[in-house]
Amino acid sequence: MSTTTSTYLAVTQNLTRYQTMTADQPAVKTASAYYAANIGKVTSIQDFVSNYRLLSYALDAYGLGDQVNSKALVTQVLEGGVSSSKSLANTLSNPNWAKFAAAFNFVGQGASSVSTSSAIQTTTSDYVEQKLESDEGQQNPGVQLALYFQRVAPTVSTGYGIMGDENLLDVVQTIFGLPPETAGTDIAAEASVISKLVPTSTLQDPTKLQQLTERFTAMYDSTYGPGSTATPLTVVSDSSSATPVSAATTILSGVISSNSSGGGLSSAAAAFSSETMASLQGFTLGG
Repeated sequence: MSTTTSTYLAVTQNLTRYQTMTADQPAVKTASAYYAANIGKVTSIQDFVSNYRLLSYALDAYGLGDQVNSKALVTQVLEGGVSSSKSLANTLSNPNWAKFAAAFNFVGQGASSVSTSSAIQTTTSDYVEQKLESDEGQQNPGVQLALYFQRVAPTVSTGYGIMGDENLLDVVQTIFGLPPETAGTDIAAEASVISKLVPTSTLQDPTKLQQLTERFTAMYDSTYGPGSTATPLTVVSDSSSATPVSAATTILSGVISSNSSGGGLSSAAAAFSSETMASLQGFTLGG
């Protein structure tokens, strides 16, 4: 029987082959061919938003597929561009909106920029990757979460980024055996703890990221594998609108409610069971 770890490794160690197989699926091939043949006909934001097939494909590529009927929102995001930190794309809680607006930057770079060969290739590759992860999730949500974590975690720069992403948060909770409930209300302190458990330097180091991901897959099998009565994790669409505050309500039981300065793991000790703290203290990354 395949485990989450073995399946995850099979995919990542043969990623090009899996991507090719996904791209060659009839539905994917048809969608990609239509996108490549028609995106060049778009001359305005209105053209783009009005073409359901093009818009659906583009949104899917950036993990925003369930927003395809939110045409007013998409239009506002694109019209606001990304040059200002106060633009809608840059202020929405889901960072995928900013990525989407940057890729389809009609305001800053013109309509022709979305149909260059490199732009089409980027969108197509992202679409295929999203479909690959989704397909794996149909068989094992743990594999989808692992692939998602490996792809998205390196783009996170703060603890808030993890807390605001339900999938990343699920992975971190599973890795470190953290409980899903919390009685704490100090969001800044919670973000500080998360940043110390999984610092940016770790997430951006391929070797350490791989170690973290494999620890997750092993813990996932241990927790949700055959014989377990636990309910498997649910993979949330990339377009989840979770905010750091709302996501924080699912992390770290009793975490540092009195520590507004966010002082390190030692100050968080009271928030964890002795078993959890022992696990954290014994966990080291190589490299």
